[in-house]
Amino acid sequence: QVQLTESGGGLVQPGGSLRLSCVASGGGISSLNTMGWYRQAPGKHRELVAVIPFGGSPNYLDSVKGRFTISRNYAKNTVSLDMNSLQPDDTAVYYCNAEVSDQHRDYVAWGQGTQVTVSS
Repeated sequence: QVQLTESGGGLVQPGGSLRLSCVASGGGISSLNTMGWYRQAPGKHRELVAVIPFGGSPNYLDSVKGRFTISRNYAKNTVSLDMNSLQPDDTAVYYCNAEVSDQHRDYVAWGQGTQVTVSS
């Protein structure tokens, strides 16, 4: 089973920047299809922030367009999220996500989550 490990969360002031990174490991012979980032704020449902299909173009949550940029390194099996002009509404636990295909099945892998807090 593929495992996802996130890093890069923390506390930042409004208007600041953070970079989240996620590396996929394990899983034997597997294909990482779409990879992306979701977030969940207290009392709210988990929502898609940004995703990038294998070899495709990224899609973003409307409220982060122009501020966040998702990127993949296919050789290193990583996905990153550069977050600029952060606002308090961006405060949430951010989760890395990957749609995986192996020899037997398709499944979705999740990271453990990393906290992003935007506050003065």
